[in-house]
Amino acid sequence: MPSPARLVLVGRFGAPQGVRGEVRVQSFTGDPKAIGGYAPLTDARGARAFAFERQRALKDDMLVVKVAGVDTREAAAALTGVELFARRDRLPPASPDEFYVDDLLGLEAVTKAGVSLGRVAAVPNFGAGDILEVAPEGGGETLLFPFTRAVVPDIDFEAGRLVVEPPAELDASR
Repeated sequence: MPSPARLVLVGRFGAPQGVRGEVRVQSFTGDPKAIGGYAPLTDARGARAFAFERQRALKDDMLVVKVAGVDTREAAAALTGVELFARRDRLPPASPDEFYVDDLLGLEAVTKAGVSLGRVAAVPNFGAGDILEVAPEGGGETLLFPFTRAVVPDIDFEAGRLVVEPPAELDASR
């Protein structure tokens, strides 16, 4: 299991809203309004902390927040694009058949026969669905697999691994 102190991306500051230091926040949490409850929120390095004094829904996954210590439009504008992170242990537990993508990072990817393919390096999504990016242990080009139940039928967090069954078209090209 990942370290409880591991930082998980939960949102991103957007443009300022008004002239009194409010700023838009895109929330990546299941309930967008829950983002403030995962405090303390930090930047990617954990160097800067952000506390929300108040927040209100704007639309869908967008909120307008008042950040403590940010009192001008210029100060709010300086936050534009800054990603917001919460400690993994501050997030609610996942449901039995769910998980946080962040929990996949570092898991060993093995074939059904138990052959190691490497470790999960990333799970990007470029619009057509999640992709499992596996970095081979010995280095070299990363392997990319569609992240579907058919291709990744088993995830075992206790054992620190997941099973990958490459689609026939990928398997034939090797």
